[in-house]
Amino acid sequence: MFNLKNDRYLRAILRQPVDVTPVWMMRQAGRYLPEYKKIRSKFNNFLSLCKDVDMACEIALQPLHRYDLDAVIIFSDILTIPDAMGLGLYFDEKCGPGFLYPITCSADVERLPVYDPEQELNYVMNTVRMIYKNLKGEVPLIGFSGSPWTLATYMVEGSSSKVFNKIKKMMYSDPIILHKMLDKLANNIILYLNAQICSGVQSVMLFDTWGGILTGSAYREFSLYYLEKIVNGLIRKNKDCYVPIVLFTKGGNQWLEDMAEIGCDALSIDWTINIGEARRRVGNKVAIQGNMDPSVLYSSPERIIYEVKKILESFGKGSGHVFNLGHGIHHDTSPEKAGIFIESVHSLSRIWH
Repeated sequence: MFNLKNDRYLRAILRQPVDVTPVWMMRQAGRYLPEYKKIRSKFNNFLSLCKDVDMACEIALQPLHRYDLDAVIIFSDILTIPDAMGLGLYFDEKCGPGFLYPITCSADVERLPVYDPEQELNYVMNTVRMIYKNLKGEVPLIGFSGSPWTLATYMVEGSSSKVFNKIKKMMYSDPIILHKMLDKLANNIILYLNAQICSGVQSVMLFDTWGGILTGSAYREFSLYYLEKIVNGLIRKNKDCYVPIVLFTKGGNQWLEDMAEIGCDALSIDWTINIGEARRRVGNKVAIQGNMDPSVLYSSPERIIYEVKKILESFGKGSGHVFNLGHGIHHDTSPEKAGIFIESVHSLSRIWH
């Protein structure tokens, strides 16, 4: 169906039978790996590394060379979109990402352009094409984007935030302007992800990292509404193969039923909910991805295996589960512990299929 040597990930996302539960890790390509650190040391900043197509391809493939993973995710950053919209993205080694030209007024929102991803984000598309070529059909390639709400938080705050006072002030005092910005972002994300799909990704993931800071009504109005617009605007079939969509709203477990209604194929969940409960709540509408606490990988091999077993038992028999961490792998995780995690998912899950 998918013309891949290993299509477990795609089959599980579509709730089709698999031999074992597929597994990959959010942020699997990156800072916890010594081979990544070696490459990173040669670059002055993170953004220049993302824009180096050869290196971005090599980094994306590094985890597959080390582990028996069931998918590869492109190496990039969610903030490339606002950078392409002219906000001047930079990365500070101590403080993280920031923008030279954050959104401060309605005029800033009016100036936000609709871009051509093959122009302003050509380096991402070239990276996708190179990874796809080098994978040679080994496993599926996952593309991604941040959600409109999550991107907007960075664009208005100007950097990372703990209280999100600027974006929430806009949300409550000038919602019309915020909606205009979110709509522009949704349109650009549709263009961006469709370009990724045409360049070779076989599944896409929407990271709504900061959706969980909202109230229920605000989440539906300012985040979920635009996520549904994106899902409805994406190419769902490429080269005769269906392209699944995964949605991850960190801290959004209280809205699983609403999230399952927007047309995505799977929900990725964090570790604050029992995966069996999540499965019962969404029924057969979507698959579930998750959901081990990344901090478990600090523990002993025996404890890692125990935690994997608990999640598999909680999900129960049948397909529709992609094993993953509940968020990105921590930078100081031992690569050996990550290997134990991946191996135990495959070895322990066979009895559930």
